[in-house]
Amino acid sequence: MSVSKSTRANLALSMAAFFWGTTFIVQRQAMEHLTPLAFGGLRFTLGALALLPLALPRAARLLAADPAPGRLLRLWLLGGLVSGGFIFIGISFQQYGLLWTTAGKAGFITSLYVVLVPLIMHLTGHRIMLGEALGAALAVVGLYFLSFAAGLFSLSRGDALVLMGAFIWAGHVISLGWLSPKMDSILLGTSQALVCGCLGLLATTFSGQWPGPELLRQAWLPIVWGGFFSVTLGFTLQVIGQKDAAPAPAAIILQMEAVVAVVAGRLFLNEVMTGRMLLGAALMLAGMLLSQLWPILAGKK
Repeated sequence: MSVSKSTRANLALSMAAFFWGTTFIVQRQAMEHLTPLAFGGLRFTLGALALLPLALPRAARLLAADPAPGRLLRLWLLGGLVSGGFIFIGISFQQYGLLWTTAGKAGFITSLYVVLVPLIMHLTGHRIMLGEALGAALAVVGLYFLSFAAGLFSLSRGDALVLMGAFIWAGHVISLGWLSPKMDSILLGTSQALVCGCLGLLATTFSGQWPGPELLRQAWLPIVWGGFFSVTLGFTLQVIGQKDAAPAPAAIILQMEAVVAVVAGRLFLNEVMTGRMLLGAALMLAGMLLSQLWPILAGKK
């Protein structure tokens, strides 16, 4: 029995959301052995190296076919530096934040980039839709219930760092909107992962906090999961999935990353979500989905 393209696409997106959601667990586990900068550097370098067998033949074909290969190389370098720089800053905020918050909360707060993108774009002159504004309002209310203790109006240190990272992730998405039409997807993914990995390794070197062989041995599983499964497979599956997936299922499936982070945190790290926190997570998820699906719900293509 043949499987439809849309079914294969939804399955690919589901696997990507699973890998990304579970990565919040290994990010926390890695902090028992590595510094945030070392883990990020090792993880993204591994992810980039695993993508090279796909990227190098594509790069060779594109360079051979382009009458101005020098221009193409400069574009790839610029794209890698811009998008990889955003990832490095965003993942650093996220990784340091996970020292003081749970994997589940970090997953939902990070996903706020979905509603932050249209808000930031609005500041640069783009028109914001009603659904995006309503979605942002729901997400903010949800964030209050998820991360603010009853009667308090201050974020914990970990949640604040992850929230700052969400703004950086929004910037990364906006930069991809400019770069993606100009660059091959696999080459863009490889270059941004390589730049992020190199920046992490350089920062670790300058900080003088390189882990020894024993710590690296103890952290091999988080490094492999965070690098190969999250960076390499997650990105590739997203590219495959979004080629044939309808917008509505794609938006819903990818937002399940946050739900996976909560469930995985409960199963593997014994993280507990109170009723107040679950309400906040539900409101945030509703806001993020409303922001993404409003054009479809409003009958706009």
